[in-house]
Amino acid sequence: MESEVSQCRVEEALGIVVGKWKPVIILYLLHEGTKRFSELKRSMPGITQKMLTKQLRELEEEDIIKRVVYPQVPPKVEYSMTDYGRTLSPILEAMHEWGTNHVIHKQTIKVVEKEA
Repeated sequence: MESEVSQCRVEEALGIVVGKWKPVIILYLLHEGTKRFSELKRSMPGITQKMLTKQLRELEEEDIIKRVVYPQVPPKVEYSMTDYGRTLSPILEAMHEWGTNHVIHKQTIKVVEKEA
């Protein structure tokens, strides 16, 4: 069992998708399809241009998203999910379901504590 734990790749997987903006970017591209940088920026009002650029580059380096630059003026850049990146969909859906259940669980605990 100890060797199985030492070979666990959960930390590596989390390193790719964890962060304030990466899951939002991934889910947006999964559900909305190909988007330009400005469209992504508008969909996440709290993110800075610098942070969005950083997060997109990291996801591109991991082959989660694809960046296509069109040679025109002004430059046109589009982002979309790779086939490999789409394999995250069931994982993120499961995390969303767990997160929803966790919020309900926490609310239930607070109600029980108040009654006690």
